[in-house]
Amino acid sequence: MTSKLAGAISDGAFKVMLGAALAVSPTFGSLFGVPAWLMVVTGSAVLISGTVEIVYGPRRSIVACVRLMFVYDIGWTVATAVALGVAWLGSTAGGEIWAGYQAVASLAFAVLLLRAPASAAPATPSAAPDSPPATPVQPSTPDTTAGEHAP
Repeated sequence: MTSKLAGAISDGAFKVMLGAALAVSPTFGSLFGVPAWLMVVTGSAVLISGTVEIVYGPRRSIVACVRLMFVYDIGWTVATAVALGVAWLGSTAGGEIWAGYQAVASLAFAVLLLRAPASAAPATPSAAPDSPPATPVQPSTPDTTAGEHAP
């Protein structure tokens, strides 16, 4: 297992745990200042995204998977910074911005991962790129003494 694949599966496992916690704990709703139903929706979306990543991540191109994780995490960072800035200015919309991003981006991530190209695994072991090329067998020179008789 490559380190990138292990990272994708770990990222999915983290999303599953975070999604479950957001969906079932009323504490997160009050902590973020959002209604409980929004946290249930957000947690469910993150849980679905993590499950899709664990199941389909190994079956998809690792390049596509890493790119999707990168874009998702950049968006998460921007949404978190915006939410913190809005909250710092005294607005109560910071939690809604963060929870809204998580819900929408998680479902978009899952759909895009499902539509990503499958990994290019070789169909047979002989087609593996690491195998040495086959060398053709050279015909031997005919033996000219085989058909001759002694006098």
